[in-house]
Amino acid sequence: MPVYLLSHRDHTFPPAEDADPNGLLAVGGDLRPERLLRAYASGIFPWYSEGLPILWHSPDPRFVLDPRRVHLSRSLRKTLRRAVYEVRYDTAFAEVVDGCARQRGPGREGTWITQEMRDAYVALHRQGFAHSAESWRGGRLQGGLYGVSLGSIFFGESMFTRAPDASKVAFATLVARLMDWRFTLIDCQVETANLTRFGAEAWTRERYLAALERALQDRTRRGSWA
Repeated sequence: MPVYLLSHRDHTFPPAEDADPNGLLAVGGDLRPERLLRAYASGIFPWYSEGLPILWHSPDPRFVLDPRRVHLSRSLRKTLRRAVYEVRYDTAFAEVVDGCARQRGPGREGTWITQEMRDAYVALHRQGFAHSAESWRGGRLQGGLYGVSLGSIFFGESMFTRAPDASKVAFATLVARLMDWRFTLIDCQVETANLTRFGAEAWTRERYLAALERALQDRTRRGSWA
């Protein structure tokens, strides 16, 4: 499979189906909002590390979560009932991105959230397409996540936590809101243990792209979710 070199002159992407067996589709281009939105609408997302050119991916299989089939553990349900955290939306987007960039854990020694990526998603947030869900306690941000919303699909990007269950509470509360808004899918991109426990599953790229096409026919909830 070829890896395509993107032009700076337009925002065109090759078909997502042309990605190599590891999901890598293209290299280069830029992270302007117009290109990012075109990428997400095409089943493609950027993922690369500091010092590398911009790499664009469309993995097969794709890890996704149907909001109607979310699974919450007994302990998480208890934490939600106790209202340990106050969940807010879009009040500290840049702080959430910074928290995700600094998050460390097993197998996570560095970060793919470069300064260029941070600036790009903050720009998308200002345009009303990128959103954060935040867990607060005692006036302090304790965890959260951010992603991009188009049509009735939410593209999750990253999450972080500074206190027990803070990111999980933010995610579970966001899923409930997305269900109320009749969102049809949460794109988790690649498999993680946490998302597996929430009920996310692997779909073929073909199935994902078909669901994406349907979801994009719905109205985008653009603007602040606060």
